[in-house]
Amino acid sequence: MAFTVYPAIDIRHGRVVRLVQGDYAQETRYGDDPLAQIEAYAAAGAQWLHLVDLDAAREGGYTLAPLLARIRAVTGLRVQTGGGVRTEDDVRRILDAGAERVVVGSLAVREPERVLQWIGRFGAECITVALDTRQGRDGAWHLPVHGWTETADATLDVLAVRYAQGGLTHLLSTDIARDGMLSGPNLDLYAHLKALVPTLDVQASGGVRELADVRAAKAQGCGGIVLGRALLEGRLDLAEALAC
Repeated sequence: MAFTVYPAIDIRHGRVVRLVQGDYAQETRYGDDPLAQIEAYAAAGAQWLHLVDLDAAREGGYTLAPLLARIRAVTGLRVQTGGGVRTEDDVRRILDAGAERVVVGSLAVREPERVLQWIGRFGAECITVALDTRQGRDGAWHLPVHGWTETADATLDVLAVRYAQGGLTHLLSTDIARDGMLSGPNLDLYAHLKALVPTLDVQASGGVRELADVRAAKAQGCGGIVLGRALLEGRLDLAEALAC
């Protein structure tokens, strides 16, 4: 299985930002020109981009289709993107705007049967299911939704298996406790997922701070890794990460 590095751009009110553990009150701004940052990633050798519409994630209604079309035209990057995906029409519009894959998060937790239908309809290569998770005191991996403000009844283990059996290929999982913290990815989480659903291409996300973290995720069997704050702050060189 190939290992893919996904530089990430999160956009809110047209700016490049990062949140801490999904908290909209803890926002750091990194620039007003997302396309310039994305072009820099392409120039460094990136093949993929992970693009998040934070406004839509909160309110619904994906807003980045015009930017997505420009990214494809200017850089040729393959893009997986999401935020506020609620309907089949949302999926179709995002794909039509030039996305390679649509990331489905909260809805994938609340209505897995609907998302499994989309996988059947659009194809497994067109959907990435994002199961962002937080470990409870009971040791189980729970699934906060709606901007990580509510917790669903289903656990990560239950839904990961359900999606694997239903034809999913790409699973993105973020340990919320690590998100934006530069504390290293949760390798135990990814070892757990690899043992639980070995057929899935699991993308690691959250906490990446240095090149060793990228190498460790690859050694753990992950299919890819999402790089956010560490790239934006120059703590990690994208070209070096891609060389992994």
